[in-house]
Amino acid sequence: MKLSSAAAVLLLLLLRLADSAPPPFSCDASDPKTQTFGFCKANLPIDERVHDLITRLTIDEKISQLVNSAPAIPRLGISAYEWWSEALHGVSGYGLGVSFNGTIKGATSFPQVILSASTFDSNLWYRIGQAIGKEARAMYNQGQVKGMAFWAPNVNIFRDPRWGRGHETPGEDPLVAGKYAVAFVRGIQGDNYNNDKVEGQENNNGILQASACCKHFTAYDLDNWKGVSRLGFDAKVTKQDLADTYQPPFKSCIQEGRASGIMCAYNRVNGVPNCADYDLLTKTARGEWGFQGYIVSDCNAVAVIHDVHKYAKLPEDAVADVLKAGMDVDCGSYLSTYTKSALEQKKMLESDIDRALHNLFSVQMRLGFFNGNPNTQPFGKIGPDQACTQEHQQLALEAAHNGIVLLKNSNNRLPLSKTSSLAVIGPNANNAYVLLGNYEGRPCKSVEVFRAIQSYAPNASYEGGCKDVNCAVADVASAVRTAKDADDVVLVMGLNYSLETEDHDRVDLVLPGQQEGLIRAVAAASKKPVVLVLICGGPVDVSFAKDDPKIGSILWAGYPGEAGGIALADILYGQHNPGGKLPVTWYPKDFIKVPMTDMRMRPDPSSGYPGRTYRFYNGPKVFEFGYGLSYTTHSYEFISSTPNTLHLNQLTPTSQTTNETNSLSVSKIGANNCEKLKFSTHVGVKNTGNMPGKHPVLIFVRHERNSNITGRPLKQLVGFESVSLNAGESGEIEFVLDPCEHLSTANEDGDMVIEEGYRYLVVEDKEYSINIVL
Repeated sequence: MKLSSAAAVLLLLLLRLADSAPPPFSCDASDPKTQTFGFCKANLPIDERVHDLITRLTIDEKISQLVNSAPAIPRLGISAYEWWSEALHGVSGYGLGVSFNGTIKGATSFPQVILSASTFDSNLWYRIGQAIGKEARAMYNQGQVKGMAFWAPNVNIFRDPRWGRGHETPGEDPLVAGKYAVAFVRGIQGDNYNNDKVEGQENNNGILQASACCKHFTAYDLDNWKGVSRLGFDAKVTKQDLADTYQPPFKSCIQEGRASGIMCAYNRVNGVPNCADYDLLTKTARGEWGFQGYIVSDCNAVAVIHDVHKYAKLPEDAVADVLKAGMDVDCGSYLSTYTKSALEQKKMLESDIDRALHNLFSVQMRLGFFNGNPNTQPFGKIGPDQACTQEHQQLALEAAHNGIVLLKNSNNRLPLSKTSSLAVIGPNANNAYVLLGNYEGRPCKSVEVFRAIQSYAPNASYEGGCKDVNCAVADVASAVRTAKDADDVVLVMGLNYSLETEDHDRVDLVLPGQQEGLIRAVAAASKKPVVLVLICGGPVDVSFAKDDPKIGSILWAGYPGEAGGIALADILYGQHNPGGKLPVTWYPKDFIKVPMTDMRMRPDPSSGYPGRTYRFYNGPKVFEFGYGLSYTTHSYEFISSTPNTLHLNQLTPTSQTTNETNSLSVSKIGANNCEKLKFSTHVGVKNTGNMPGKHPVLIFVRHERNSNITGRPLKQLVGFESVSLNAGESGEIEFVLDPCEHLSTANEDGDMVIEEGYRYLVVEDKEYSINIVL
C-alpha cells in the first residue's frame, strides 16, 4: 500500500515520537493509588520500600521480574524494566535497552578498553566512565533507554593472546584490571572518584547515575577455540591462581568501585557453573567482599547449566541451583519458564525469589525508577545536549592520543615531515568502522585514518593492497607502484572483529593472509624505511617488522575509537608525542602450541609448560608488558623510600606467628596493622630529550630468588602514575605502597602471605631494595 505524502509525514512523526517518548517510571504522582504504597515513599529507607513492594506481588508477578526484560505490573503502577544494556567503551546499541532512533543520534565512542588501558591513567578511565554515564542518562531522559543498568566493564584477565574478547579488557595484569574497574565503575555510577566513602553508598542507598556491572565472574577467558566453547568449558583453576590473578579485579570492583552489578559467566570453574556456585556468589562476593547489588547471568547461561553442562538433571534443577546460589536475574527466559514448576516441585523456596527481588528492586530504586517523574530527580536535568559534547569528543581524542604505543622508531623515523609526499597503504587505512572496537555504539563522528592524514598531507595517495584484512590475495604490484612514487609510506594493517571477537578466538598470532608479504614487498621497494601501523586488539607476532631495517617505525593503535584516525595522524606528524605502554605481553607465534584450555598461570618446567603473562612467562617475547617508546627520552631515579627495612616482628603478638616457610599470613596481620605498614616511595623522572611528552611510570616489585613458595611471580606491577614533562624538565612521583597487598604472595592454598627477605622496587633500569624481617 502506498501512503500519501501527508500520511507518510504523519507516520514518520509518530515513529519519531515513539522513539523519543518520555522515559517510563513507577510511582507516578498523577496516579492516586500510588500515593498509598509504601514503596513509592522516597523518604523511607530503600530496604523498607523494597519489602513493601515485594509483599504486594503475586507469585506470578514475582517470577515475571526475574528476567532481563521485566514486564510492567499495571495494577501497582510499576513500569517495565530492561536490564540488558551495554556501554563497554561508550553507550552501545547492543542489548535490548538502547535505541539511537530518537533525538540523540549517537554517543561518544571511546577507544576499545585495551587501548585505554595502555594509558595506565586511572583518572582518564574515571572521566571516560563519567562521560558514558552522563550520555546514558541523557538518552534515558529522552526515552531512548529502557533501563539504566549497563553490563560493563569487562575486567577478566587477558590470559591468552588468542582470546577473541581480550581487547574488551584492561589487559593481563590483575592490578591494572582492578584499578580500571574501580575508576570506570565510579565514573559511570556517578561516584566521587577521590572519595573512598560516599554517603549512603555503604548501606546500598546511594543514588546512581547509571548501574555498572563487572563481568564475567569468574575465570572466563575462552570463547570458541578449536571446538571448545565457553558454553561448556570447565576451567580447572588452582587456588593460587584464583587468589592472585582471576579474583582480584572483581574484589576491587566490589569493595573499592562499589559496583551495583556482577555478571556470572557461562563456564564452570573446577566442575561448578559460575551462576550456580554458592561459594562464589554468596560466600565470596556477598559475604567476604560485601557486595550489595544484583547478580545477572550471562545470556542463556542458566539454560546452559542444564542443556550443555548437564550439571542440572532438569530445567527446574538449574533454576533452583542459581537462585539458591545467589543469582538474581536471568538474561534469557529460563527463570520465567521454569521457576513456578521448581517451586511446585519443592526444589526451592519462595524466599529465594524474594531475596533476588530485593536486590533487583533496590538497584532500580537507587536509579530513581520508583521516585516519580525522573525529570524532577538529580540526574533528570541531563539533556540531549550532554551527548556527543565537544568535551567528550576531546576526551576520546585524549584517550587515543595517550593510548597509542610506539613499538619501534629506528633513527627517529617518526615524526614525518609535512613537506614530503606520502603514500598510505593497507585495508585498515580507509575503514572508519574498524577503529571502533566491538560492542560499539553509533559514534558522534567517523573519520578514516587516511582522511585524517590528509589534513597534514592533502596530496597523499591511497592504495588498499588487500580487499580486506583477511588479505587472501594481495595486489602487491599496485601497492609497490604507489609506494615508489612517494617519499614516505605508511602501512595501516592488522586485524578486525571478524578475526577476534565474542564467540571467536584466534588460532594463530600472525597477520592474516598475505599481509606480511605485502608489507615486506612495499618496504623493500620504498625510498625510505616505511611506517607500520597495526589496528588490532590482541597481540600479533611482527618479529619480521621489528627486525627489518626497511621498516623504520611500528605503531600499535588497538581499536582507537571515533577519534582514532585523528590521533594517529597527529602522532605520525609530531603534533602529539606517543607515550602509551603495552598492557599485554606480545608472544611469538609458536606460543600457539600451548593449549588455550590450560588455565594455569604458573609455568611447569617438568612438562615444558611456559606459564602466562609477564608475571610468570619466562620465554621469548616479541614485546614486553609495559613496553612503549616516545619521541623523547627519560631518565629515572629513586629519590627516597621509607623504610629500607620492614620489621614485621614488631607487630602485635597475635600476628607474629610464622611457619616453616618463613612467611606471615596477611589475614593474621589484620587490616589495622596493614594500614600502619604503608609507606611512600618517591621516584624522580627527567625528560632528557628535546620534545615535551606524557607517559606512565610503572613500578614493579621483584623478590629475591630464594623462596619456599612455589610459583612466585617473576615480578609484579605495584603502581603506575602518569607524568607530563617539557624537554629538560624534571618531576617527582610518589607511590604509596601497601606491603600486605604489594609485597605479598599467594601460596598454594590461596592465602596471601608476606615472606621474609629482600624485595626490589623496579622502575625501568633502576632498583631499590627493601628487607622484610619477620
